[in-house]
Amino acid sequence: MKKISILIPCFNEVENAQAMADALRQLFKDKLSGYDHEIVFIDNCSTDGTRDVIERLCKEDKRIRAIFNASNFGQFNSPFYGMCQCEGDCVIPVCCDFQDPLELIPVFIEEWEKGHRIVSGIKSSSRENGFIYFLRTIYYKMIKNMSDVQMLEHFTGFGLYDRSFIMLIRQLNDPIPFLRGIVAEYGSGFNMIQIEYEQARRRAGKTHNNFYSLYDAAMLSFTSYTKIGLRLAVFMGFITAVISFVIAIIYLVLKLIYWNSFRAGYAPMIIGVFLLGGLQLFFIGLIGEYILNINKRVIHRPVVVEERRINF
Repeated sequence: MKKISILIPCFNEVENAQAMADALRQLFKDKLSGYDHEIVFIDNCSTDGTRDVIERLCKEDKRIRAIFNASNFGQFNSPFYGMCQCEGDCVIPVCCDFQDPLELIPVFIEEWEKGHRIVSGIKSSSRENGFIYFLRTIYYKMIKNMSDVQMLEHFTGFGLYDRSFIMLIRQLNDPIPFLRGIVAEYGSGFNMIQIEYEQARRRAGKTHNNFYSLYDAAMLSFTSYTKIGLRLAVFMGFITAVISFVIAIIYLVLKLIYWNSFRAGYAPMIIGVFLLGGLQLFFIGLIGEYILNINKRVIHRPVVVEERRINF
């Protein structure tokens, strides 16, 4: 009997953890009774009582397992690490807030049985804030156009991953893994198929995404899978230098022609200084993001440090 692993990353999901476990157990009872399964919670150091709920669930059902992180390791490291700890023949990560539709799990498994070792869930629409969805669309298109890898638009990581792919990501030994990029990079070698769905609203609680977390995600993908930032710095620096040189020649010619009457004043110089200063600060910050990415990889801290685990 094949074993399905359901991974549930969570952080402060006390209102959703019990309901998610109940919904998944009912799903396997009604539609997936021919499969063995495990439900693995990986908690990113919740502070609202989520761990108490998970501990109770683990006592009630030995097929429910838990990994408690020693700290909050971010929205990418924790799910990635949890996937590597699952023991099933395939792994399906599911958000604890019910934004990933559970009814797609049997569809994913059906496609997996047909030979697709990666089944990616792609958001065709979303019931979240329309402006946020619009910004995400722009971001995905930018990364897709700038990356050397054919990135997937509106792909959050929700999907099915065969054990062969799990073995691959275990071997990558990446201290700052970006699953969306890894799937885009290697997915074609695993006969990947895409399934569209509409993303629902959160069932309960508040989203933990904010500007900083969204920016962090954007910069991780930008610095890991594109060269455009560094190339843009070179090109913009060259173009600005050429423009500055041309303007300097023009002012020199005007000064020679209109020696007594030409008065440019300090305005052009001040504007030029602020323009160049702004460009320099922007690209120093951008290059700093690349250096930060390199620094994290060189330090090579563990993806996650566990506090403890239950039912493994």
